Amino acid sequence: MNKIWIIFKREYLTRVKKKSFLILTILTPLLFAGIMFVPGYLATRESQEEHKVAVCDRSAIFLGELKDSKSTCFYFIPEDEFNNIKENLKTNEYYALLDIPQNVLNSKRVIVYSHKQVNLDVKNHIDRQIERLLEDKQRAELVERVGIPDLEEQLQATKTNISVETFKMGDDGVGKKGSTEIAMGVGYAAGFLIYMFVFIYGSMVMRGVTEEKQNRIVEVIISSAKPVQLMMGKIIGLAAVGLTQFLIWIILVGGIILGAQSMVSTEDSSQTLENQSVMMTDNPVAAQVMDNMDADNIEQLLEKFLEILEGIDFTQIIVFFLIYFLLGYLLYSSLMAAVASAVDSEEDMNQFMLPITVPLIGAIIILANVIKNPEGSLAFWASHIPFTSPIIMMVRIPFGVPWYEILISISILAASTFGAIWMAAKIYRTGILMYGKKPSWKELGKWLSYRN
Repeated sequence: MNKIWIIFKREYLTRVKKKSFLILTILTPLLFAGIMFVPGYLATRESQEEHKVAVCDRSAIFLGELKDSKSTCFYFIPEDEFNNIKENLKTNEYYALLDIPQNVLNSKRVIVYSHKQVNLDVKNHIDRQIERLLEDKQRAELVERVGIPDLEEQLQATKTNISVETFKMGDDGVGKKGSTEIAMGVGYAAGFLIYMFVFIYGSMVMRGVTEEKQNRIVEVIISSAKPVQLMMGKIIGLAAVGLTQFLIWIILVGGIILGAQSMVSTEDSSQTLENQSVMMTDNPVAAQVMDNMDADNIEQLLEKFLEILEGIDFTQIIVFFLIYFLLGYLLYSSLMAAVASAVDSEEDMNQFMLPITVPLIGAIIILANVIKNPEGSLAFWASHIPFTSPIIMMVRIPFGVPWYEILISISILAASTFGAIWMAAKIYRTGILMYGKKPSWKELGKWLSYRN
């Protein structure tokens, strides 16, 4: 046991003391946040560059009605200037030329000419403006044809926004406010982290064994420690590295959340609300909703969000995350260590790695289906099969899973893990000192029957 501890300490300290470990541990949460939020933020931001769009309205429906945005400004031109502007789009001041045909009410089609491909902001703004004005025109004609007073207001009044609130009832009969979307996000994040940790640190075990075998360092180490002690010390040491990284992430994320809460103020919320109301004046329903909202409403929404978070048992999620990570990591890393010890090159390793990695990748493939239906048969069986349960069960837990299912899943996974460690130790003991021979599956089976 003392030798396992020495190997464990070497594997752990060697990696934790590296500057690259600290840098990646700190930057990874920021990188994931950037991947999730920055593209969406940039996609919703309008360009600050002004794009002048010349408009030739042959229908005379839109004259003076198209509204400008921060990035798009409309300039109506007479029809006799249309051809000249169209032929000189490369040199004149206009970014694009909008041609509205006379029969636009029937054709529902307009044409935009530009020297280069029109960007998405300009195209979407033109699309929204044309659709809005055509809908207004058709509603006005309908009101005139039907002859019902205040028909447009009555139709507008039929639009209804429903807010669906969910409460998760506990065994004590007390309900806690929940959110399906937040449960989906937490479950997906937990499952993906399990996949990432198992794959990354399992691969590190495999590469470490391969390097030691190729460099013949293992022959020196084996003279002081048994092969099984070497394998277990390496596996447990890298597991501790993964847990250290996870705990640092929890501290960093908690600090970021607390810092964000302290920076939020009523004044900032009011300013944001004002900016949004200006941008949404084209939509009468949205404008009415925004007019009725103030800073107090924003605070109430924030309180509701925090109340929903309180309904999620993060302590339970973290505890089971650690359990499933450790068992899943031990299962896969022991198998990867056995494969690495049995071969001499990466080419030979691929032959044995495919059956090991397919279940892990398969769990990620079925993740979307499990999130949509966490109580389905696919989710149930995948959360009990040991090769997929570390990922799939972590997706289901935020939605609520009976205790007996979790216990059965952990029991099966633990038994399979101990079995995998026993098999890996047998293969590792024989394969770590064999060179120049590519073993077959049949030969690996024989290694399992060898006695100490």
